[in-house]
Amino acid sequence: MTDTRKNIGSLSVFPLSLGGNVFGWTAGEAESFEVLDAYVAAGGNFIDTADVYSAWAPGNEGGESETVLSKWFASRGNRDDIVLATKVGAGVPEMRGLTSSAIKSGLDESLQRLGTDYVDLYYTHYDDTSVPVEEIISTLDELVKAGKVREIAASNISAKRLDASLTFSAQENLARYVALQPHYNLVSRDTFEGELADVAARYGLATLPYYALASGFLTGKYRPGTTVDSHRATGAAQHLETERGQKVLAALDDVAANHNADHATVALAWLTAQPTVVAPVASARTPAQLPALLASVDLQLTQPELNLLTSASD
Repeated sequence: MTDTRKNIGSLSVFPLSLGGNVFGWTAGEAESFEVLDAYVAAGGNFIDTADVYSAWAPGNEGGESETVLSKWFASRGNRDDIVLATKVGAGVPEMRGLTSSAIKSGLDESLQRLGTDYVDLYYTHYDDTSVPVEEIISTLDELVKAGKVREIAASNISAKRLDASLTFSAQENLARYVALQPHYNLVSRDTFEGELADVAARYGLATLPYYALASGFLTGKYRPGTTVDSHRATGAAQHLETERGQKVLAALDDVAANHNADHATVALAWLTAQPTVVAPVASARTPAQLPALLASVDLQLTQPELNLLTSASD
């Protein structure tokens, strides 16, 4: 496994981020520990979670993922070896929002659940357009100066608000977003590509796409007439009904065969090859699902292969 760490602001990360959305949901504590151990054993150091994970699951309230991670850190004694990302702004039953008080209380609650006194990368999970960017950035800057957060980032934000946030940071010499986490993959390119991607490139932001495998569709296991046992099957299978989805699946078949690789490996390798993308976020429910994800770090697609996949997903 190639250990080619990449920089996100002051942080040095493995080029594949392990998604923590399944911890405390489809992966119980013991299974989550196995996945985390296997990821770290392969050289991984970049874990992504959020305060709201996994409030959507029956019986959960949010914070389950952070709590599992806290127990893992405590049992392994490795908190300082991990680049830990979490988020604020979502909530159940209503959005928490991004007022100054909401951000501060959200971070304190996350730190308590995580059993740590700092977060390496802190995201605004969903932009709150009712709050001026000046208030959001000023609050995040306070948290950085207090030593509770090392770097800040944004997810689910418009190009206009992202640009305004970065402009304000520069004008006032405050902490600035160093990364962007958009919904981006081979069958979902429209949200990121265009204005948002242009802002990321202009300011040198690291792009860390979520839903990198389109809820599992890009693993190649979803086919017409097949049934997949997964909590995300409905969301993944919907891509079978689109022309784009069918073309992407066919292109993945070809490229995967060329390399004797898993479809997930190829899909992640395509994503990593895109401008500004530093580390896609992908989750694994079991250790057996990890090798296909990790292999993407070493897979170099040829330009014709990249062109084939891009053309199929246009």
